[in-house]
Amino acid sequence: MAHIRASAVGGELALAASTGLTRAFTRSWDYISEDGSVSPARCVQRDAFVYLPHIGAPELAYGRPPLPPTTAGLLPDAGMAAAPLPGPDGPLGALSIVVPLSRAPDPGCRAFLEEVAQWVGGRLRWRPRGPEGVTPGLLLGREADPVGGSPAQPPTPGPQNEPSTRPEAVEAGTWSWDLRTGELTFGGPVLETLGVDPVAVGGRIDRWTVLIHPDDQPWVLTEADRVIRTRGVLDVQYRVARMDGTYAWIRSRAHVTTDDDGEPVRLSGTTWDTTATHAALESVGRALLHMSDGFLSVASDGRIAFVNTAAERMLGSPRTLVGRPLWEVPVLREVPEAAERCRRAAAGSEPWSSEVPGPQDHQWYHLRLVPVPDGLTVYLTDITERRRREAERRAAEHAAAERAALMARLTRALAEAATAHDVVEAVAESVLPPFDATGLIVLELKEEHLNVVGSTGYSDSFVERIHGTSVASAATGEAMRSHTPEFIASVEDFLARHPQRPDLANAEGMQACAFLPLIVSGRPIGMSVISYDRPHHFDEDERTLLTALSGLVAQALERAGLYDAAIAHAHDLQHALLPRVLPSLPAVTAAARYLPSARGADVGGDWYDIIPLSADRVALVIGDVMGHGMPEAATMGRLRTAVRTLSELELPPEDILAHANDLVAELDEESFTTCIYGIYDPTTQMFTYTNAGHPPPVVALPHGTATFLPADPDPPLGVAAPPFAVHDVHLPGGSVLALYTDGLVEIPGHDIDEDMACLSRTLTTALYTAGTQTDGHEAEPDELCDMVTAAVLSSDRPAPDDAALLITRTRATAAEDIAVWDLPDEPTACAQARRLVRDQLEEWDLGELEMTTELIVSELVGNVVRHARGPIGLRMMRSHSLICEVSDGSITTPHIRHPAALDEGGRGLQLVAAMAQRWGTRYTTTGKSIWCEQQVRV
Repeated sequence: MAHIRASAVGGELALAASTGLTRAFTRSWDYISEDGSVSPARCVQRDAFVYLPHIGAPELAYGRPPLPPTTAGLLPDAGMAAAPLPGPDGPLGALSIVVPLSRAPDPGCRAFLEEVAQWVGGRLRWRPRGPEGVTPGLLLGREADPVGGSPAQPPTPGPQNEPSTRPEAVEAGTWSWDLRTGELTFGGPVLETLGVDPVAVGGRIDRWTVLIHPDDQPWVLTEADRVIRTRGVLDVQYRVARMDGTYAWIRSRAHVTTDDDGEPVRLSGTTWDTTATHAALESVGRALLHMSDGFLSVASDGRIAFVNTAAERMLGSPRTLVGRPLWEVPVLREVPEAAERCRRAAAGSEPWSSEVPGPQDHQWYHLRLVPVPDGLTVYLTDITERRRREAERRAAEHAAAERAALMARLTRALAEAATAHDVVEAVAESVLPPFDATGLIVLELKEEHLNVVGSTGYSDSFVERIHGTSVASAATGEAMRSHTPEFIASVEDFLARHPQRPDLANAEGMQACAFLPLIVSGRPIGMSVISYDRPHHFDEDERTLLTALSGLVAQALERAGLYDAAIAHAHDLQHALLPRVLPSLPAVTAAARYLPSARGADVGGDWYDIIPLSADRVALVIGDVMGHGMPEAATMGRLRTAVRTLSELELPPEDILAHANDLVAELDEESFTTCIYGIYDPTTQMFTYTNAGHPPPVVALPHGTATFLPADPDPPLGVAAPPFAVHDVHLPGGSVLALYTDGLVEIPGHDIDEDMACLSRTLTTALYTAGTQTDGHEAEPDELCDMVTAAVLSSDRPAPDDAALLITRTRATAAEDIAVWDLPDEPTACAQARRLVRDQLEEWDLGELEMTTELIVSELVGNVVRHARGPIGLRMMRSHSLICEVSDGSITTPHIRHPAALDEGGRGLQLVAAMAQRWGTRYTTTGKSIWCEQQVRV
């Protein structure tokens, strides 16, 4: 029985619940005095455990009407123990049990009762209530006298002793089984209440067991046998057959009675009908048992109390699960701090969930712990299929992202690829690694033949072997004709498809390959072959992606082909604009180098030239149109042509650059143009030059070091304002003069002064090295060019811009090869000139030129006497040709006249032009000079 104090100030104890006792007994215990002498009252008074070996009549609370005299509330062979229900301000009440005198509570029983009382008191909340507010009902239902007797009838409801809030009582009664005779007796109409046929029972235990449900019978009998053997307490719920063919659920509690020798002689106790409770529980249980998700019920101590079918399928048999701590379930062992998480979930009010792996591979469950009173409910949802779909979706998204990234990388790489070689490198770097491929060949279709554009992973001999293969005989021919990719998974697959080409099976270790035709606007332009060093299965995604990539490669290769053609034309134009072969001249020996930019294939505007002038003089020119591209190359071509044409007029360097400056200004180009124009005269050994914004020349005198000429240039062409400054430098025979463009000395990140110093040191070293290696002989300009470019522009220091280099070695004209005379300004000068020429030619052993030379000199001197003014000078030079010059003080330009047939004059210059190899006029500071050259024998 459980009694609760009816008020905060005490006075009476109200019966709140009871179990195992009849209503006839408990009626007198509904309201008892807190100051009474029975066990519950003394327990509350002392706030301690109390046991009385007899159950006296309880004293009623003050003001309660007396009950009719009865002995139903007395049990002469039983005692009563009580333990206080603890509260914040003293006992809340008492928890009492009725025990036989033969089984007085031992210390263990006392401790257990006190522990239960502690548990109950901890869950009670004190609320002062009036006597009528107390529910003196039953804890589990109405039961019969545990030691026999007839069950009392339900009390008549009244305003004081039957509150309307009392729950419905459960019909119950007592039973007793004589273990020696097998006799089974029931106290009261138990069988009728349960709906069991008394005749079928017949007062025998064996006939009672026949009525037990077949599913329950084995374990009920086993449990009864265990209780008898161990002298324990029987507490079972099972089903028995009713007279209407249905089954009733009953709960039986009983204890074993022994004789004086300790042998069990009787099993007696109570039983009550729990069908209604089970009906409600079974509907819930069936729903829980057969729900699609796993369900577990966990007690407050963390041990599993119930496992449904789905959870059994997921986790194992209930036999191995029920009673075990929840955190010892295999799926929870993988959860970090599983035990602590379960305890926190039970102690708190917030659910906790997580995804955990199942006991089998690739299984996953969604685990949810939901706190409920006195424990937890656990839900397990099999999410293996959902995770598989999510994994497939993520894999598909990842694959799609990888494909998109691959396409983006290849697109960027191909967009930056300018030449066909760049396209091959881009494909090799962007396509081979993601597909684990090992080889690549890109072929270009030219006149029904496949030419190798580039390759990776193949030997040079193999590439040479397939280069130029006809489409008809190539293994890739069918793919080329059908415009359809061909995917070959193995060597056997290759032989089955191309039996006519067994020589290519397993060539260069190729075990699998993909033939990808390169199609642009519906026409094939080539073939891309991607190969593997092991058999490879091409899935649908790979086939689709490789086909798409081949389209990008085809477009890029087409653009690269057009670009390569344009660049080839531009380079052809540039080389056509530059001197193909430098002339061999008496005054200098020269060599030049043009080095394209290492940054790209665009043509530049760097140029150089050597122009032969009269009297063995030579014009040395170098220039640089800033920038790259066809416009710059065209400007360079125009400028070089203009300078060469102006040089034919024998103008001085400052006038040449003045005219070039006007030309560049007229072109309205935004880029700068720098230029050095100089004339070397071997007779005076003077180099006269002008500089329009160009790096200064480098000069190395014979047996000296290389130095830069004074760097004080005028502004570049197009922005300069003439006149240009003129510089004169004496260069004795054997001197080395180097002209260059800024691409040779301007390296990004380097000091230009240091780079120019490096150039001079390199030239000095090259001269010294060449001299020591050739036994003191002078190094040829061609050798010097190679040495300088190799040293200044090494592989780790490529030219960021186009660079041009022109190196010349000067030759002075010997004094014995020059003859100079002054002639009188009168008619006798012609005869004197003929005599001087005749004597000099005889001295030079050039007698075969005596007649023509006398005629040319006589005509030129006569023209001066007749049409110009003095002083008259005559100079002859012996070189690769015989040079004759007649100078005067007039600036009148001679020109060839075309006289009529009967005219007596006007044919002098015609004769000179006919007999001389070439002739012309050169203006000097004192007048002009008419010169002509005749070929001499070798």
